[in-house]
Amino acid sequence: MTLPPEASAAVSVSEPAPSNDTHRVPDGLIRPARDIFDRVDVRHRIDAAIAADDSDTGARRRIITAEIKAAMDDGRALIARAFSEAPRQARQVVASYSYLTDCIVTTVFDCALQHLHPRPTPTEGERLAVLAVGGYGRAEMAPFSDVDLLFLSPWKLSPWAEGLIESMLYVLWDLHLKVGHSSRTVKDCLRLGREDYTIRTALLEHRFLAGDPALEEELGRRLWSDLFRGTATDFVEAKLAERDERHRKQGGQRYVVEPNVKEGKGGLRDMQTLFWIAKYVHGVTDASALVDRGVYSRSEFDELIRAEDFLLAVRCNMHLIANRASDLLTFDMQIEVAERMGFADRGGRRGVEHFMQTYFRHATQVGDLTRIFLAALEADHVKKAPTLQGFFRRRRRVKAGYRLVQNRLNVDPEAFLADKLNFLRIFEEAMRTGYLIHPDAMRLIAANLDRIDDAMRRDPEAIRIFFDILLRHGNPERGLRRMNELNVLGAFLPEFEPVVAMMQFNMYHHYTVDEHIIQCISTLAQIERGELDDPLPVCTRIMKESGINRKVLYVALLMHDIGKGRDEDHSVVGARIARKVGPRLGLKQAETDTVEWLVRYHLLMSDMAQKRDLSDPRTVRDFAKAVRTRKRLDLLTVLTACDIIGVGPGTWNNWKAQLLRALYNETANALENGLEDLNREARETEAKKRLREALTDWDRRDLRDETARHYGPYWQGLPTAAHVVFARLLRQMDNGEIRIDLMLDEDRDATRACFAMQDHPGIFSRLAGALALVGANVVDARTYTSKDGFATAVFWIQDADGSPFEEARLDRLTTMIHRTLRGEVVARDALVPRDKIKKRERGFRVPTSIAFDNEGSEIYTIIEVDTRDRPGLLYDLTRTLAANNISIASAVIATYGAQVVDTFYVKDMFGLKIYTAAKRQNLERKLREAIDSGARRAHDA
Repeated sequence: MTLPPEASAAVSVSEPAPSNDTHRVPDGLIRPARDIFDRVDVRHRIDAAIAADDSDTGARRRIITAEIKAAMDDGRALIARAFSEAPRQARQVVASYSYLTDCIVTTVFDCALQHLHPRPTPTEGERLAVLAVGGYGRAEMAPFSDVDLLFLSPWKLSPWAEGLIESMLYVLWDLHLKVGHSSRTVKDCLRLGREDYTIRTALLEHRFLAGDPALEEELGRRLWSDLFRGTATDFVEAKLAERDERHRKQGGQRYVVEPNVKEGKGGLRDMQTLFWIAKYVHGVTDASALVDRGVYSRSEFDELIRAEDFLLAVRCNMHLIANRASDLLTFDMQIEVAERMGFADRGGRRGVEHFMQTYFRHATQVGDLTRIFLAALEADHVKKAPTLQGFFRRRRRVKAGYRLVQNRLNVDPEAFLADKLNFLRIFEEAMRTGYLIHPDAMRLIAANLDRIDDAMRRDPEAIRIFFDILLRHGNPERGLRRMNELNVLGAFLPEFEPVVAMMQFNMYHHYTVDEHIIQCISTLAQIERGELDDPLPVCTRIMKESGINRKVLYVALLMHDIGKGRDEDHSVVGARIARKVGPRLGLKQAETDTVEWLVRYHLLMSDMAQKRDLSDPRTVRDFAKAVRTRKRLDLLTVLTACDIIGVGPGTWNNWKAQLLRALYNETANALENGLEDLNREARETEAKKRLREALTDWDRRDLRDETARHYGPYWQGLPTAAHVVFARLLRQMDNGEIRIDLMLDEDRDATRACFAMQDHPGIFSRLAGALALVGANVVDARTYTSKDGFATAVFWIQDADGSPFEEARLDRLTTMIHRTLRGEVVARDALVPRDKIKKRERGFRVPTSIAFDNEGSEIYTIIEVDTRDRPGLLYDLTRTLAANNISIASAVIATYGAQVVDTFYVKDMFGLKIYTAAKRQNLERKLREAIDSGARRAHDA
């Protein structure tokens, strides 16, 4: 909590301009005060210029502005250079910017008073005081912070005061400062402060700058006697309600991957709220007084100051990078701030990831210390005690060894520390009763974590308590999150500690690794409580009916991402950790083996469902061989759904649900009835039968012609609904026609686009180009050629938000496709201005990987391209394949933020797989050239 410097010395408004020695210079500037802004020199130059040119008021104002601006620019540049050399000296920087702003405002005031609105014989009503309020009053100025001013007068503004204020504001605006201002009397301040807590807070932080000090003294005296006194409880509740609403707007989580440094949870505003409340309730002007009052220990207060130093440094660096006020720590900003603050790549992780982990740990510290402060307020009956949490509406009797203090669980320190198991028991008791843990108990735990040793970790009773927290009370995420925030989870499970607050620098994950894991466990608990029956019917049934081993599933979820942050594949590392941790947690060998397998292959089902063609029997056959048993299939299905949902809001949708459901059902059937049932002939026969049943209004000959005109893959690769659409599109179709059917596919959260036309080379690529031109994202696509030479292509498309393509845009899509296929629009040229990467996304590193697989399908070569996503990528890849005489049967597109995996099922020009290594190497080279060329174009756009 940055403390305001001492107020400037009083200066009578009727006196000449002040000199340097009448202004108190704050300590701790990043450069000498005279170097930042030399008041004497600036005033001398202004006075000399005006004396040499006895001009009108407008010209005088221009002279004042020009001289101050030159000094201001020099001062800003000096502070910025000094900060670049020491990018963590935040306290010195905010003090320096505040001092520079003080110099500017007071110099403007003095010059306006002397040269623009002099008062040879001022009256009693012609008094004015200039006060800094808000963040400026706190003397906490980032490079581009607002300059909040209060012009205080004894009563209604006189014409002289109005003119002076107007001239000051014109100069400040001409200096391109963002000024917030108000003109009030003391009476106005009291009245408005009574009505508006925001105004009251700003007044709480007022600081005298210039003018008549008696007015500021009267305001300070009246605020405490007439407004603040006796209203502490109301003020505290208002500020905490304001904080809760602010957190809600910022996403409610401390670990969102693009946090707001000022407004987010654990950010600077939370620290400011603490100081406001401390000042209001305790009347302190120095935050360190909270130590003397017993609110914080010295070490806790030092941690708070370190957190503030870091957050202030981050914010100041952000302002300088953006060259404007900027508080949202976006992905591109994170990279630049990390570099400026000296975070380097190491240990298999990028510097930006180390930087963000440090950021989140400081934010957590702010949250922990906030709870301590609020508990102290409750003890003084300034803040209302919390109500019972969770499902508990009645007060529950606490077990021996605990007592309730302000509706929170507290302990006797000596008795608590006598038994190490109490470090776990208290969390279990909190979950059982629904009470929060008292901050005094939290402090005791945090100060004695070294007592959680290896012997305790292996104690059967400790393991029992841990599994009770995980399995018994129905909301394990609550206990785990509390344990994690106090570092107990990392102490009891040391393998978990490295992922605490670990940033995953990508656009896919919304949370840090530890928060993602807790979100996954929360999802599993919701499934068990029956709250996700509608979006997850298969998982809900599995948890209710299959007799699943809950302990195995919860431990696997707890450990599935525990291997992240290493050079090696995190699934492999995690499996190795699971093999070691399982026995320590008392798991039987068979349970440990299953946990290890689930961690090692926790991405298998997601990859198979989203990156492979589920209509190909080999896909299901290979997946069934990998899982081997129905028990593993059930476990992996639930784990996969929880993992995807735990990524963040909006990640789970009907498309992914349908894919996972289809893979689960097909695999369950294969495991039950045998893999030999998975064959193309059976699928083809069944598909034709369903088509006949759907087209009961067709005569027998037309049906026979339709079922005979297509090759086997057509029947195996499309659902019956698509077969029906194509049958109608192709019926009595002329060679030159292009027929299109666009329809919402609710089951897949996508728009299904079916195209029928005469076949010609590169048709898939031209369709992909047309779709890209209208902003459609392809998530799945199939194309087939009939025996009589017609192409049948179906694309499932979504908009940029992962929703079905808007119906209002379908006409434009149809028009664009027709124009592209007729050659009126050349997609390659038309895509150039649209194929670009947003600035905030340019810092992501997504290495390109291209793999060829001749075993994953019976009749196709599978080409998997894993690379950086961009609007024109699919078109570039398909155009390259077409140019090399590669025929695409289907494409499956899986997007993970900035990363995309495009999987193509292809044949060569002779209808064969790509067997020769030379052909594969040449094709890979061409694909890489297309990717690199497009990436350069998109980056430069």
